[in-house]
Amino acid sequence: MTGDLIRVLLVDDHAVVRAGVKAVLASARDIDVVGEASSGAEALTMAERFNPDVVVIDLSLGDMDGGEATKQLAARGSTAKVLVLTMHPEEDYLVPMLEAGASGYLPKTVADKELVAAVRAVAHGDVYVRPEAARILAKGYTRKDPMAAERQRFEKLTDRERDVLRLTAEGYTAPEIGERLFISPKTVDTYKQRIQDKVGLSHRHEYVQFALRLGLLTA
Repeated sequence: MTGDLIRVLLVDDHAVVRAGVKAVLASARDIDVVGEASSGAEALTMAERFNPDVVVIDLSLGDMDGGEATKQLAARGSTAKVLVLTMHPEEDYLVPMLEAGASGYLPKTVADKELVAAVRAVAHGDVYVRPEAARILAKGYTRKDPMAAERQRFEKLTDRERDVLRLTAEGYTAPEIGERLFISPKTVDTYKQRIQDKVGLSHRHEYVQFALRLGLLTA
């Protein structure tokens, strides 16, 4: 974010809907709508151009669905948080969209009351779903491998980023890691920043816990 200002990209194939969403967000002084897109392809291009903090996206787009657009945003290196704003019921799409990388899910029927709070929440790293959706989440995730999400986060990293993660967890300093990998300490710090952006690890104890959960280290 630029200071405390949250930069938002709106993605919906209906101009009237975008106008209404923009009007709701305009009531918040800490939110700035930096762009609007009417398709998934346009959203990907504008995300690269404007580097928003939050992408508010519908599921039904003309050229691709919101899930595919969310995955492609991540694949292209976007650090924007994705907030789904749709008429589709949570029962059908909430869990798949969170698995695709979305940080929040909000029905359009409550957008006038909850949209600003939802944008702020995901912009600050939280997951936003309505309290009513807790049952859906519980039902969706109880059948899943509890480590699947951890492995999915790890798979976002390149081989070199995984090396830096493992060596950091083992206790090596940036100069020591650089010596082992034949790169400079500054480059090691660059990889650590990428790890933080992709996986959310910033302190060594977080590296250790993450690596232990994935079996990269032995306790």
